[in-house]
Amino acid sequence: MSRIDTLLGRMTLAEKLGQLTMTACSHAVTGPVIAGNTTRAIIDGTIGNLLNLVGAGPVHEMQRLAVEKSRLGIPLLIGLDIIHGHRTLFPIPLAEAGVFDETLWERTAREAAREGAAEGLAMTFAPMLDVSRDPRWGRTAEGPGEDPWLNARIAQAKVRGFQGSDLSSADSLAACAKHFVAYGPVTAGRDYAAVDISERALREVHLPGFEAAIGAGVATLMPAFTDLNGVPMTAHVLLLRDWLRGEMGWGGVIVSDYNAIAELIKHGIAADLVDAAVLALRAGVDIDMMADAYRKGLPVALEQGRVTIEEINACVRRVLRLKDRLGLFDDPYRRGASPEPATAVAERHALARDVGRRAVVMLKNERDTLPLPAVVKTLCVIGPLADASTEMKGPWWGAGEHEPAVSVLGGLRAALPETAIRHAAGVAIESDDESGIEAAAALCDGVDAVLLCLGERATMSGEAASRATPALPGRQMAFAKAVTARAHDQGIPVVAILFSGRPLVIPWLSEHADALLAAWFLGVEAGNAVADVVTGLVSPSGRTAMSWPRAVGQVPIYFGQRPTGRPMNPADHYTSRYQDVANTPLYPFGHGLTYGRFHYDALQVVPRHAGERDTLKVSVRLRNEGARKAEETIFLFVHDKLSRVTRPLLELKGFAKLRLRPGEAGWVEMDLPAAELRYLGPDLQSLFEAGEVEILVGPSADPTALLRQSIDLF
Repeated sequence: MSRIDTLLGRMTLAEKLGQLTMTACSHAVTGPVIAGNTTRAIIDGTIGNLLNLVGAGPVHEMQRLAVEKSRLGIPLLIGLDIIHGHRTLFPIPLAEAGVFDETLWERTAREAAREGAAEGLAMTFAPMLDVSRDPRWGRTAEGPGEDPWLNARIAQAKVRGFQGSDLSSADSLAACAKHFVAYGPVTAGRDYAAVDISERALREVHLPGFEAAIGAGVATLMPAFTDLNGVPMTAHVLLLRDWLRGEMGWGGVIVSDYNAIAELIKHGIAADLVDAAVLALRAGVDIDMMADAYRKGLPVALEQGRVTIEEINACVRRVLRLKDRLGLFDDPYRRGASPEPATAVAERHALARDVGRRAVVMLKNERDTLPLPAVVKTLCVIGPLADASTEMKGPWWGAGEHEPAVSVLGGLRAALPETAIRHAAGVAIESDDESGIEAAAALCDGVDAVLLCLGERATMSGEAASRATPALPGRQMAFAKAVTARAHDQGIPVVAILFSGRPLVIPWLSEHADALLAAWFLGVEAGNAVADVVTGLVSPSGRTAMSWPRAVGQVPIYFGQRPTGRPMNPADHYTSRYQDVANTPLYPFGHGLTYGRFHYDALQVVPRHAGERDTLKVSVRLRNEGARKAEETIFLFVHDKLSRVTRPLLELKGFAKLRLRPGEAGWVEMDLPAAELRYLGPDLQSLFEAGEVEILVGPSADPTALLRQSIDLF
């Protein structure tokens, strides 16, 4: 008999329900319910899982209670939100997505896992795989952006990184794919609101990332708070039990979101905690996080015959199996047993700096304003985000809340020790006070350049941080106009650097700034990363993983829209267009400039006639016609020109990178298996269809910048 079978045979109902319960410690609370003292319950075996406990000492202390003091000695599963780093914070996920480098995505997750596991943790509630096409939604910051194909690649890389090659290893964490599924398209971009989308959108846009995570072996999964077409995900039998457990054959652990089972009552599908517990258990949720619904509700439901002990046992078995896979039964203290080498922190900071500078997106660079000249006598670094080191960390800082971070001002002072740097905040991030504008603008007089640091507070993105108008808050726009006018009157260039967890609506700034950088929230090395880019130590290479709207009224906006019978035609009033703004985004998906200037030509696709088992070889030639060495990201899109259902105008199917010196040319080659051109037909079944398919290659999803070649499928 296996260890798990033996334990199940010995466990009381209360001990079984303890294995299905996760409680927050007092170190941090991420939801509306504050947990009480859990020590007695751990010894009693009625709590088997914890979250928000940090540090090898406290973790091992709790494990000793469970392993050495409880009747059965079952170790605890202890997790924490490690979203973009543990103590060493990397760029937020939306920024990192724009690096378009699978090796890097995996590496940052691997380093975060090592750092978290060194503090005793065995689980992270990441990666977040919610496709977002609405920048009003605050949790956009935590995810992959707007594209499902990109999301799937990130999912695979992050699961590999967090879990490593051996889940029982002392430096591996159980990953948690969240939030299953379609949390991104919440009504009006408002967090926790209802979701109502088509079955096609669900299967084409929102499920692929989770399918990829499952294929990569993800250990756990978390349902979304939200409902989907009227059914809350925490109780969604068709998707959790039938699709996930049945169709996909996945046997991992499903852990509810914070208090989500109890919230089935507020959703209006459960009358009380007993009802809620029954619905979640029947759907296949294994661990109840912070609702205490299973401990309180399932004994009553069992007595009433509404659930069976076999259903409870199945959940307990999955939880115990996960603990076994993590090596917790063999050695519950292996994570955090020995301190990391002294070099580990420095190496992670070096990685954070490298990732940060690669994540910066240069949206605009008129007249080669950037990089700054080799000699800069006087520089004006102003704005509320110029010397805001704490904000650089972004939302969901985990255990890194009190770790030092480098501000833009600090990074530039280190990079330009001979330059006189003037600084003032000018305005606060959100305040209506304009009293500091005039004095701050006066600091621009006579300088070589102005770096205007604007944007959001870190906590204006993330959970419960939706914004109806995702523009510059407070009086920052008035400040930007005053500074830009004064600087331009003297012929001084203005470089605007934006910090945010989402695309911002900034048409005026886009038009009037000489150069514009999207710096997102880059983590602990943010200031150094920005300094590396603006001084020309590195060429910017980040790309936008989401389209940037011209106006809020364009939202949702994304490159994968479907054609209409009346496509936009400015000469025809009765076509699909706005009267007051262009249809196109301010900056499309994939947009990002470099210090080079790349010319694309000679697109080749072979074979020109392909069957499902063939692999298309797509190649394109690039030449760097700019004055500096730079790295270009090249995107591969497809468009099915005639199909049984309307297909998106563009579908991402690949990307590649090429670094070229000035005047140098080179070829990029990408493989595209023809089988990836399958799509869901009218019956939502996968279909490979003969016909003409357009292959498009270029620097972004801007249709005017893409080279095209058609092939025939048979």
